[in-house]
Amino acid sequence: METIEVALQHRPYPVVIGAGGLAQLGDLVAQQGFGAGTKVLIVSNPEVEALYGATALASLQAAGFASQLVVVEAGEQQKTPATIGLIHDAAFERKLERRSLLVALGGGVVGDMTGFAAATWLRGIAVVQVPTTLLAMVDAAIGGKTGVNHPGGKNLIGAFHQPALVLIDPLTLASLPEREFRAGMAEVIKYGVIGDPELFAALEAAGDLSSLERLTPGLLQAILLRSAAAKAKVVAADEHEGGLRAILNYGHTLGHVVEALCGYGTYLHGEAVAIGMVAAGEIALALGLWTESDQQRQRRLVAAAGLPQHWPDLDLEAVLACLQGDKKVRDGRVRFVLPTGIGSVVIRDDISAAVIGAALERLA
Repeated sequence: METIEVALQHRPYPVVIGAGGLAQLGDLVAQQGFGAGTKVLIVSNPEVEALYGATALASLQAAGFASQLVVVEAGEQQKTPATIGLIHDAAFERKLERRSLLVALGGGVVGDMTGFAAATWLRGIAVVQVPTTLLAMVDAAIGGKTGVNHPGGKNLIGAFHQPALVLIDPLTLASLPEREFRAGMAEVIKYGVIGDPELFAALEAAGDLSSLERLTPGLLQAILLRSAAAKAKVVAADEHEGGLRAILNYGHTLGHVVEALCGYGTYLHGEAVAIGMVAAGEIALALGLWTESDQQRQRRLVAAAGLPQHWPDLDLEAVLACLQGDKKVRDGRVRFVLPTGIGSVVIRDDISAAVIGAALERLA
């Protein structure tokens, strides 16, 4: 088991990574100061609950926690205030108190919803994130961003609510569908582009990244550790996305447009982010921020992970209108994270509609 500390000024917390860690969930929760008898409600989806719910529940109960489990439907289309209401109903029925705890057992959607439910139940109770998808392990579970979607845009309803603990058990990836695994690789590639050229090079050297079986155990561990460390470092420096943390949105600005306009669920989040990264690279190329060689390296790595990179057939006016609903808009100006090289990015808010349109047309 290896631990990475998210060194926040208030309430720092550990990210614990280790094979078989799920069976130690109860002991790890106890180490965070939760006493025996604490009421714990695990939130999961049907598929994950069937595979790992019993292990998580038994571990918590063996450690003395009064634990129960509730199942909600997952999928991006379920990420709504109505589903949060179902979690709140379960919290009410089980009489959760201010010292109680929610545990998110699942992917990014379950993590986002459970975190937001915890942030809003009794004005905020603790949450533990136990991600079971690659995307959630390297990104969504770390950093305290929680929320649900609005018909006008992704994650427009939410709150910052840091977890008390993040537990990553790589063994849970064995049951992950290949498409979901590939979607998670998009976030890993993102970390390489925004600040870790060594990780990017290691991914290039690996060749085929399209399935878990193609990765050596050493590379998988390096991916989990380096990604978690990168996310922890940025979050500790900018907890509420006042500045630096915005670089974590590389690929997400246009990726969210793809998700919203194509309909949630048409593309997985990571697939949309992959398209968004390639599109951001095309804009950067047009502006002379990075080279054609860098853009081709990014495109080859996206292809090696089996991810899409062609822009869907979307009306440009609808794209521009959707961009205006992005959370990162300031004074009506859309802020883009654009690469300047493998390992470095800048934030720009002066990108014209003409440049955006031309870049997207080249990717059609």
